Amino acid sequence: MTHDSAPSLLALHAVRCLGFADTVMIANRAGIGYDATVELLRDAERHRWVRRDAFAGLDGWSLTESGRVENQRQLADERAGADPDDTVGSVYSDFLPLNARFVSACTDWQLRPTSEDRLAANDHADAGWDARVFGELEALSGALTPLVARLTDMLTRFAGYDTRFEAARSRAQGGQNEWVDRSDIDSCHRVWFQLHEDLLATLGFDRRTEV
Repeated sequence: MTHDSAPSLLALHAVRCLGFADTVMIANRAGIGYDATVELLRDAERHRWVRRDAFAGLDGWSLTESGRVENQRQLADERAGADPDDTVGSVYSDFLPLNARFVSACTDWQLRPTSEDRLAANDHADAGWDARVFGELEALSGALTPLVARLTDMLTRFAGYDTRFEAARSRAQGGQNEWVDRSDIDSCHRVWFQLHEDLLATLGFDRRTEV
């Protein structure tokens, strides 16, 4: 049976997965409505789990260290009841080889080695080179769908990663190259990064020590 996460978890976890985001982005990510998100963020701020910062014309929320600890506690409590068969751990094991392929595809998108420079930037003038990257992204999109389905059957908060990735991939292949790896839009890279962070957080793993 699928499990719906508590709104307080969804709000705090949205900040964790987004890294730094404004209230609208957090509300959209959490899926709990703008007014509810504002109330939950203010409560989290009173507990010093989040802080609001403004710099370079941007205004948004980020997680504090105590907020990360609290989010980890909430996730562990949720998983204890919702994931008795370790579905998240199983999906994570299946995700890791796909992640290695995705990292390689992103490297090929950004770099195109030459005989003179193995770190030469990809100027996207070689249609065949880019076509191979797009082929790999399409294959990864297909492989992602059943993984997300397994996760969503257990926790509804995992829904949408596959459709977001496919939407970005489709736009990129349609000629909007920025949808492969730009960080300020819902690109393939941004969606993949957030799913990776979501899996690590749910399992209580640290990206910095991930093997």
